[in-house]
Amino acid sequence: MQNSAQKIDVALHDIKPLVAVDDYSFYYFIALSIFVIVVFLGVIYLLYRYFKERKRVNIRKNHYKHLENIDINNPKQSAYELTKYGRTFAYDNGRNTKTYEELIEQLQKYKYKKDVPEFDSKTLRLIELYKGMIDV
Repeated sequence: MQNSAQKIDVALHDIKPLVAVDDYSFYYFIALSIFVIVVFLGVIYLLYRYFKERKRVNIRKNHYKHLENIDINNPKQSAYELTKYGRTFAYDNGRNTKTYEELIEQLQKYKYKKDVPEFDSKTLRLIELYKGMIDV
C-alpha cells in the first residue's frame, strides 16, 4: 500500500503542452452565409422586377395598335378614335404636334353631326401621314 501512496515521478517525453489553434471556420461560415443571403435577395429582386415589367401595360403600343385597326369606313367613329388615340403621340416632337393639329381640324367636319360624309382624299392622306410618323 505504500507504493500507491507514494508519488511516482516519471518523466513523460511524448506528451506536449497545449497549443492554441487558430480556428477560422466560424468566420468562413458567417461570410458564406452573408454571400448566400445577398445572392438570394438579388434573385428575389430580379424576379420581382421581371414580374412587375411583365404586368406593365405599354399605353403607347396599345394606342398605336388601336390607330392601326381603325375602320375608316365609319368616318364618325374613326374621327373620335383618331382624336382619342392620336393624342398620345401628338407631343412627341414639333412635327407630330403640327400634323396632329391639322388632323384634328380636318376631323372636325366628321364629328358632332348625325350624318357625315366619307373621308375625303386629303383627310385619308393626313391620317396615313400621321400614322407613319408615329414611333412606338
